[in-house]
Amino acid sequence: MPYPEIRPRRLRRNAAVRRLVSETRVDPAELVVPMFVKEGLTEPRAIASLPGVLQHSRDSLRKAAAEAVQAGVGGIMLFGVPEQRDPTGSGGIDPDGILNVAIRDVVAEVGDATVVMSDLCLDEFTSHGHCGLLTPGGDVDNDATLEAYAGMAVAQAAAGVGVVGPSGMMDGQIAVVRRALDAAGHQDVAVLAYAVKYASAFYGPFRDAVESALEGDRRTYQQDPANLRESLREVELDVAEGADMVMVKPALPYLDVVAAVRAAVDVPVAAYQVSGEYAMVEAAAANGWIDRERVMLETLTSIRRAGAQIILTYWAVEAAQLLRQRY
Repeated sequence: MPYPEIRPRRLRRNAAVRRLVSETRVDPAELVVPMFVKEGLTEPRAIASLPGVLQHSRDSLRKAAAEAVQAGVGGIMLFGVPEQRDPTGSGGIDPDGILNVAIRDVVAEVGDATVVMSDLCLDEFTSHGHCGLLTPGGDVDNDATLEAYAGMAVAQAAAGVGVVGPSGMMDGQIAVVRRALDAAGHQDVAVLAYAVKYASAFYGPFRDAVESALEGDRRTYQQDPANLRESLREVELDVAEGADMVMVKPALPYLDVVAAVRAAVDVPVAAYQVSGEYAMVEAAAANGWIDRERVMLETLTSIRRAGAQIILTYWAVEAAQLLRQRY
């Protein structure tokens, strides 16, 4: 039956009707906030390229974690920034390294009130900034790196983390991490696989946040932005190796990939709204070109609509507060 009998605008006539028929909603419990803790800080430090995001001291990290729980976010993803780095990234395995100490701090502060997660990668801890150990010729040594990841996984689990996030894109990393956790008695620690991580230009502000020492690029292990089928193969392998959840990173430039991954697997799918995505919106809003809050929530809704059940975003706490007011 055509117009005038059919009028789709009836279901848009006011906010209450629109809310009633909304097809996609973002819940605060689906948001995960990344947090950075820098060794040696006594006060939190602003990150110039990520307005509103901080490098935390241990004390300010605990307070921020409590605030995130109060806002209702579903998880906290921790990244450590050490004072000293070496070629093997030994600080990532050291039980007294900044990331493992931070895990203990946050777990002690929030307990099971939210999911405490940790980045499982060497890039923040290596003097060369790569996600793995290097051969004498300067290439990333996949299999030697896996041994280091196993040690990091056990150290993070011993510190009390609930979910580890292997993000280095090494072949076989999920199977090695899963076996290491199980062998050490940490069968209950879940693995969030960075199954689809592109060699993206959107990571720039993040590298400021972790004070990256990267030499060269990561194109031999992170994925080609032109490829989709390769991503689905990576996801299939990670699920077969024991991933409890899989993630696509970045999010907005790869919503088609998020949708394809959602259709391909029956485990929870996450997407990481990365630093460059966040910084672009903040910069445009600071210039008065866009409505910041509306764009923030619109981007999160688009990621959720594409199929991501879990969204890592630097807006998690603020967005959770706004969403609780809205619904």
